Amino acid sequence: MTQSDDRVARQNRKRITILLAVVIAATAAAASDPLHRFAGSIIAAAEPVIQRHAFLGAVVFVLLSALSAMVVFFSTAVIVPIAVEAFGPITTFLLLWLGWILGGVTAYAIGRLLGRRVARWFVDARQLRDYERRAKRLVTFGRVLMFQLAIPSEIPGYVLGLAGCRLRTFLPAVALGELPFAIGAVYLGETFLQGKYLLLFAIGIAGVALSWLAFRRAAAMWASDGQGK
Repeated sequence: MTQSDDRVARQNRKRITILLAVVIAATAAAASDPLHRFAGSIIAAAEPVIQRHAFLGAVVFVLLSALSAMVVFFSTAVIVPIAVEAFGPITTFLLLWLGWILGGVTAYAIGRLLGRRVARWFVDARQLRDYERRAKRLVTFGRVLMFQLAIPSEIPGYVLGLAGCRLRTFLPAVALGELPFAIGAVYLGETFLQGKYLLLFAIGIAGVALSWLAFRRAAAMWASDGQGK
């Protein structure tokens, strides 16, 4: 295993650890009556504000979702329950999915049109190098989709743009790749609101397992291609 391969594997282990910690924290909050009531009071206070400004609230939610698909330090996960309470699960899913697709396409445009120098403002330079080399051979839809599923959502757009992936391949891959995570995020938000902590934990673990399996499949694909050499 090369140093680059080792860094990618460490990055994935760190990502999985963080995801597990988030699932455990959310489950603990849902299972604890005081924490769940506190979270519920915040959501209840935010809901009427959003409902009074429904269109603006939807636009802001989409933009925040797009931002979360472009930068590592921000996530809309914490506001999904608020959106579910205000908009309902189906509308929240559509807004979240749209935002993530827009964020992915924007990241792709930055990588494709503005290049590595600008992409480095959003993603660590070593991560760009590590993944860009692997992405250069991702010419089929299936491989681009696997790449989208395997690595953190703020990375593929920049990398695939830099690697010259065709938009007609990237766009359906990012839409399909974000679909299960958007469904899972909304379902997690809904189960959190309902206090169904065991179901929340099961869904969260399933999502983490999907990410891990996708990475293992992608790693095997990279190894068979000789991209780690």
